[in-house]
This record gives sequence, C-alpha cells and structure tokens, in this order.
Amino acid sequence: MKVRFAPINVPLKRRIQTVAVLQWIFSFLLLGQFCCGLFLLLILSNFWFLGVLYLLWLYLDWETPCAGGRRSQWVKNWTVWNYFREYFPIQLIKTSDLDPKHNYLLGFHPHGVLVAGAFGNFCTGPSFKNLFPGLTPYLHIMPIWFGCPFFREYVMSAGMVSASKESVSYVLNNAEGGHASVIVIGGAEESLNAHPGSLTLNILKRKGFIKMALKHGAHLVPVFSFGENELFKQVANPRGSRLRTIQEKLQKIMGFALPLFHARGIFQYSFGLIPFRQPIHTVVGSPILVKRNPNPTNEEVEQLHALYLQELSKLFEEHKGKYGIPEDKTLIFE
Repeated sequence: MKVRFAPINVPLKRRIQTVAVLQWIFSFLLLGQFCCGLFLLLILSNFWFLGVLYLLWLYLDWETPCAGGRRSQWVKNWTVWNYFREYFPIQLIKTSDLDPKHNYLLGFHPHGVLVAGAFGNFCTGPSFKNLFPGLTPYLHIMPIWFGCPFFREYVMSAGMVSASKESVSYVLNNAEGGHASVIVIGGAEESLNAHPGSLTLNILKRKGFIKMALKHGAHLVPVFSFGENELFKQVANPRGSRLRTIQEKLQKIMGFALPLFHARGIFQYSFGLIPFRQPIHTVVGSPILVKRNPNPTNEEVEQLHALYLQELSKLFEEHKGKYGIPEDKTLIFE
C-alpha cells in the first residue's frame, strides 16, 4: 500500500485540530481502561487509602449519572473542543424553534462509529444554547461507562448522563421544562452499519424512547447528522458474515459493539484511527407534539412510532440534497 504523507507546510491551526481529535479518540477508546488501571495501581500502592476514599465517594455518588449528572461549564468550554469541532467541521442546523417551557426527547441518527456529531453539538461549545436558548441538552450514553473510576467524572462534566430509564425519566420529569434528552436511537448495534454511504438505521424495534416521550409528555424531535458515517471506513461485515456474527454476539455479551474501523494517521492519510476531515451537519427537525400519557397502549406507541419515522424521513429528504446525498438515496429502516 502506498502511503500518502501529509505535507510539511500544513498550517499550525490544522495541526492543533488534529491533536484535539487525537485526544478525543484516546478518551473515547482508551481513557476508561486507563482510569480503571490507574485506580487499581492506586489501591495496590502506598496510597491505597485514597482508593478507599474514592470507593466511598463512588458509593455515595452512584446515582448521580441517573439524576442529571454533574456538568462543568469549565470543561464544556475548553478551547480544545473548538479545535475539535473545526477539524471536521461540525455544524448544528436549526429548522424550528423549541419552546423552553417544554421538555424534549431528541432522537439522534445515525450512530456512526463514535458519535462525533452528538458529542460536538450537545456536549461542548455554545451552538445548542445559542440556537435553542433556555434548553439544556443531556446526552445519554451506556450506563457501563459510569462504573469506570475517574472516567465517570470526566464524561459527566461534559454533560453526559446514563441512558437508563431512570436517567431519561429524571431529565424529562422537570416540571418547569427546559430539558432536552438526546438519545442515539440506533445504539451500539447501529455502529456496525456505519460504512461510508450507509443509510441503514436500527429503529423498527426500538420503541422505548416513544414510551418515555408519552409517559412524560416530552415532545419528540428527530435529528439527522449528515456526514456521521463518512468519518471512518469499516472492515466489510455484511449481515450473515462470520465477522458480523462474532460482532453481534460480543455486543450482546458486553453491551457495546466492536466495529473494526480505520481512517487516517497523524502525519499521513493512508491508515490510522484519526477520522477523515469530513463535514458533519447535524440537522434538528421540528418537534412532534406529544400529550402526556402515563400508561400508553401498544397501539398508541405504534402510532407515535410510525409518525416519528415519517417525520424523520421527511427531515432527511428535505435536507439530503444540501449535504451531498444523491436524490435516489433513501433511508433504510431495520
């Protein structure tokens, strides 16, 4: 394979952007394991008492990820996140006003490999606050990450909370409104479909978010992130293949998927784990008004789910031409 090296005269700003994305990749893939190892070393060292104190803190603080988290405006405003968003770049697009007197459940699509658009738009920077004043976004991620010592503090500081039912209920149960739960509907399973050009969404059997919206009277908002699947290439894993079978089994056991992805490196463009510089346009659709119903029937859930799919398709069709999607391409629901 011929290696394409980056030119020597790359502007410093672009170099800094690459470093910003590199630390994000490290944080997403390795920081949790690093923090667990650090905690183990602490327990086994002469400073074991600090580890015991942290365990006590963990016990007392265990429910925080399900109770709105503990965000830090200082962390969310780090300059490194500006360079991170500029690398792709990432942009949030508003199509309709969202009244801060209500609570909202934003369904984010597609998952992509590492959900860069969701993190860049809803966890860092001022874009969401500027476009939707009065609303506070909460990005829900897998509960397993909040069991990692130290790492849990870091992800909570960026505004992430657990994806458990209790956590979503806590966010949407705010009587004064102004809360926005952001849920990546396809989940980890959908990351296995994250190939460039793929428009396959795992959503037909995912109706829990519909029930949550009905129970709390939270308005549903479809969100489509154009460019999310173009950030990485993934080893071919069509359904039925040996690799896909292994990935799906591991996903059921561990709770998260293991896509075999690659993109570019730090100083060359031929291989590595740094995402490609592909623009991400995250389009926030119009709200689907939902009336509170603490005990929705299956029929009511099915009706709202069908309406959500209809509005999601409409959002995609209205904007796909602006972001390089051919007119003959449509969403595929699985």
